[in-house]
Formats: sequence, structure tokens, C-alpha cells
Amino acid sequence: MAKKKMKLIRFDWAMKRMLRDKANFVVLEGFLSVLLNEKIKIKSILSSQSNKEDEDDKYNDVDVLVTNSVGEYIIIEVQNTKQHDYFHRILYGASKVITEYIDEGEAYKNVKKVISITIAYFDLGQGEDYVYQGTTVFKGLHKGDILKLSSRQRELYNKSKVHEIYPEYWIIKAGLFDEEQVNDKLDEWIYFLKTGVVLEEFTADGLNEAKEKLDKLKLSPEERKEYDAYVERLRKLASTQLTEIEDIKHLIKKKVTEAEQKKEIETVLGLVKIGLEREKIAEALSISLERVNQIIDEYKNG
Repeated sequence: MAKKKMKLIRFDWAMKRMLRDKANFVVLEGFLSVLLNEKIKIKSILSSQSNKEDEDDKYNDVDVLVTNSVGEYIIIEVQNTKQHDYFHRILYGASKVITEYIDEGEAYKNVKKVISITIAYFDLGQGEDYVYQGTTVFKGLHKGDILKLSSRQRELYNKSKVHEIYPEYWIIKAGLFDEEQVNDKLDEWIYFLKTGVVLEEFTADGLNEAKEKLDKLKLSPEERKEYDAYVERLRKLASTQLTEIEDIKHLIKKKVTEAEQKKEIETVLGLVKIGLEREKIAEALSISLERVNQIIDEYKNG
């Protein structure tokens, strides 16, 4: 029996237009609560970047910066196109938030925790998993122990471990998720992030609200037109990237073929110079006698 499913608005477009509304915070709160394994309450959405609407928007990436109820900053970014220096971009984004949201003259203890979440629709880095978490841990070079906070520092920072002070990074490679393997509530969310579909049996926080608030049928005619244009831009972008990849593959194959042919010609001519018979050359190189004759004749005529 086929599973009942509901096709919803893409998460990245919803972040652009709908999830910034306080009435819709519950959807983002559900996603964050499931990912971070703690109850997240969004206090406000502070800013967003890279949210161009024009046809020349090359990357179609989306990000939002929110604060939660304990004053931490959370960056959520959806990236649709491959960038080889994307790890530096993640680092820059977290660092920029730290420096922008502390006043001059404030004590360092007032630096807020930053959590950076990337939802990538390309293979970012090399790894077998589809969800990665990165934290800062200080490990002893000789003893192998993990550096801890002193009792005074735990009181000062209101944290129990060193890594809780530093930025925390999450990478979700949604494009590589196998939708046939949904094993937990986080997988339910990633299934939605990849497919835009919420199955009837899904129970993860925020998804029930997503079904209500991100229903395509509830879009106004103008919103539907803008949404369809956005999706079409993504299709064109994907097509362009695929064409570029195929062109690069073709060029590499051509260069390899040219290099192999050059080596073959050099080998044949070298064996001719030492007096080896043409039939023996063809046999030794596993090529036809006609090919050997062609190379020799072209060299003589050239």
C-alpha cells in the first residue's frame, strides 16, 4: 500500500518568505529542537543575507540568523550550489556574527555561543554520513586528556564544558540522504528537506505545523507565481551545473586521449629507431599493424 504523502513548499523558499513570521516560528523551532536534541525557542530573527530575488541570482542560497531564548545565535543556511571553499564560508559566517553582536568595550565573557547549520544539496567534503557535527575540543598532546573548565569558569560562562563556549557547526548533506532509510525524527526532517514531502506517519516536532503552514494550495496566485519562478531558477541552475560538469569531463577525456596517443606515437617511433619490425611493434603494443604503419607514414610525411 502506497504511503500517503503531502508535497509542501521548499524549505529554502519558505525561509525566504514565510518562516520569518513569528506565527510560523514553530516550524523552525521544531527543526532546531530535533537537530540539537533540546527544546529550542526562537526569540527573534535578526537578519538574513544572500536572499536575492532577481534572475541573475547565481547561487540561490538562503540564510537566516535567529536568537533563541537563552541568547545563543543560530545561523541556518541552505546552499544549493557547490563551492570548493565553502568550509571557509561557514567559518567566516560564524566569526562575523561573533564580532557584530558584541559591543565595543564589552568583556569577552559576553561573546555569545554561535551554532552554524548548513543544509547542503551537494556533496560537501568527503564522508559516508549525511549529518556531521563539529565542535572545538582541546586534547592533551602527551596525556590525551580533554581540557576542562575550572569551577570559576563554569560559573562565569554558565557552561559545563569548553566546547560549549565555541561555535558549533552542523552540516546536513540533504542531497545525499537515502529517503528509503528513515530511522528517526531527524531523518523525517531530512526527508522533507530533500523531497519537500511529509509522510502521514511522520511525528517529528514542527512537521505537523509545516504541513499546515507550507501547503502549496494556500499560496496566493502572486506567491505561487514567485514560487514557481524560484523553483524554475533552481532547475536552470542545476542544468547549467550539470552541463559544466559534463564539459569538464569531456575536456579531461580529450586531454587523456591526446596524451595516450602522443605516448603511443613516441613509443612506436622509438621502437622503429632501434630496428624492431613493424609486426613485432604491433604485437608488443597490442595495436593493429595498420595503426603502426599510419604512425610511421605520418612521421615520414611530417
